[in-house]
Amino acid sequence: MLIAVALSFFHFVSVLCNLFSIQFSELLYFVSTITPSSMLLHCNVGYCSTFSLVASSLRRQDNLDESQDTPVIRRRHNARSLSLFIRHNQDLKHRKNLNESAEAFVPPPRNVDGEERSKLLELSLVTRRTPQFPGSIYAQSASDADVASSLPSLRKFLGSDGDDDGESEREMIAKALEIRRKVTKEIIKESLVRKGRFGITYATNVTDRVGEFVDHVMIEAAALKRLPEFSQSRFNLRARTVIEDSNFVPLVRWLKHHEFSYNRIGKIICMSRGNLDSIRVMIEWLKTIHVKGEFIGVAFLRSKGNILQRSREELDEIVEYLESNGVRRDWMGYVVGRCPELLSFSMEEVKSRVDFFLKMGMNQNDFGTMVFDYPKILGYFSFQEMEKKISYLKEFGLSTEDVGRLLAFKPHLMGCSIEERWKPLVKYFYYLGISKEGMKRILVVKPILYCTDLEKTIAPKVRFFQDMGIPNEAIGNMLVKFPSLLTNSLYKKIRPVVIFLLTRAGVSQKDIGKVIALDPALLGCSIGTKLEPNMRYYISLGIRIHQLGEMIADFPMLLRYNVDNLRPKYRYLRRTMIRPLQDLIEFPRFFSYSLERRIIPRHTIMVENRVNFKLRHMLACTDEEFERRVREKVEGRERFEAGLYSEDSQPSDESISDEEIVVSDSPEEEEELA
Repeated sequence: MLIAVALSFFHFVSVLCNLFSIQFSELLYFVSTITPSSMLLHCNVGYCSTFSLVASSLRRQDNLDESQDTPVIRRRHNARSLSLFIRHNQDLKHRKNLNESAEAFVPPPRNVDGEERSKLLELSLVTRRTPQFPGSIYAQSASDADVASSLPSLRKFLGSDGDDDGESEREMIAKALEIRRKVTKEIIKESLVRKGRFGITYATNVTDRVGEFVDHVMIEAAALKRLPEFSQSRFNLRARTVIEDSNFVPLVRWLKHHEFSYNRIGKIICMSRGNLDSIRVMIEWLKTIHVKGEFIGVAFLRSKGNILQRSREELDEIVEYLESNGVRRDWMGYVVGRCPELLSFSMEEVKSRVDFFLKMGMNQNDFGTMVFDYPKILGYFSFQEMEKKISYLKEFGLSTEDVGRLLAFKPHLMGCSIEERWKPLVKYFYYLGISKEGMKRILVVKPILYCTDLEKTIAPKVRFFQDMGIPNEAIGNMLVKFPSLLTNSLYKKIRPVVIFLLTRAGVSQKDIGKVIALDPALLGCSIGTKLEPNMRYYISLGIRIHQLGEMIADFPMLLRYNVDNLRPKYRYLRRTMIRPLQDLIEFPRFFSYSLERRIIPRHTIMVENRVNFKLRHMLACTDEEFERRVREKVEGRERFEAGLYSEDSQPSDESISDEEIVVSDSPEEEEELA
């Protein structure tokens, strides 16, 4: 029964072969994988092949019929091996036929387009064997000594006998060089991965950024072929030799250890022009002058000339000259790291730049601190640009020495543009009513304002003051009086102080503009350490919030005094002078006068002459005016006592007009601050 089923199956397969024109031997392997071996042993395949199957026992082999014409293939224990053996025999016959016809057949010339030419060139220059698949055109044998031995002749394949025109030859050479460059990049990448232990991504990024070094390796590898020991060597071996001799991989590892990015590594290696040892020497020299971290790479890349081509003696001479003119040795790394253009200057140019500033009246100490504060001032700007900016600063009424002192104090002025920064700011100050003298004072007191962005920093603060009701002229006076106002943060400093005055200090909305205009320095005070303690002290004296607001509106400096200086004055007012608190509320400026030099001496004179004045009339005048008032008061009392005048004719404090009171802005007020 089993045999009948097997015969029926093979009959069905033979019918399929006839229908689809398929050789039965091609399906034999498939049949062997799905059919039991016992069925295959008894199959009669003689009608579709030229071989027969026999048993594999020794007895059957001994009794083999030698008269049989067809070759005998003996079964070897497994039916699957039979199909493999058949296919192997067919491949051998096919290869034999190809070898016999290869000598007589010469492929005709064929036209190959540019893209296929490039592919063929790349095949001829590959560094390793590409994986082959069954049916591949260029099968590579495992016994090939070189890739070229298993590839067809490129010139025969292209059908070229060397008679092409020159343009085609140049095109082929250019493509060959490009492919050779790709091969060299692959060799460099392989060296980074295998010897440097870098990741494939990092190695690719570095290789893509060292194009000039790739060309250097190609040229040196081609030059090595002239040497006898490399005359028979392949290009790959010579390229690896050049890479190893240049210490490329250790240098990349060393640069990465010093926190160089692969972008900077690529640029620095290209700058070396193949002399990679100069990179390590230059970095070691930069460390001797205290250049640290990322600024080592900045010193390489931002120098206008190639510093790798300069000798160490030239660089040492520049450093020693700067050190002799006030730039300390431990500052040198900071200066060079932020102004690497110095390393590309000749010694004569460095001397001329240093003399340019020394002739403005600077001493060596001022010059050294100026260079340390802003290293770009020494090497970033041209002489014409610096001369133009100095001439513009002199238009404010400054002398050459004044400009020198100004640059020594704020050298960042040299980095500001006249057209983009200074002229718009000057026009804006004119709009606020600031005179030329006022601009000069702002420049001298706070020169950083001339380096500040007008639209982002200054204009928003001016608009804030305008919204408070302060006129433009008053705003201009505020800026001239207290230029630091424009350097304070609007949202972290100015607005919180204004809110504190309105909500905690009792200042009304109609008086807030007046308070800020009279004392803009109030906006620079700290709420926690200055304004809040002062406010609490006045409240502790019995002054109410609304009264304190009126006192601040009358005398805004009240909140800026030191509380320790206020206590003895208050005790003297209450205990010695026996004055009520209302007198202090009416005249808060009392705290601005010196206790030892004005309050006590004048109170003593009043006691000796038995006269009395309000605090305003007692203190807010000069010594001569005070003596005149005391004298008039004494004479009036004597006439009254003599009966010459009635009591109503006694001069009183109210008879003295406010116009007669001279408000003193003497240094006595300022010494009580802080």
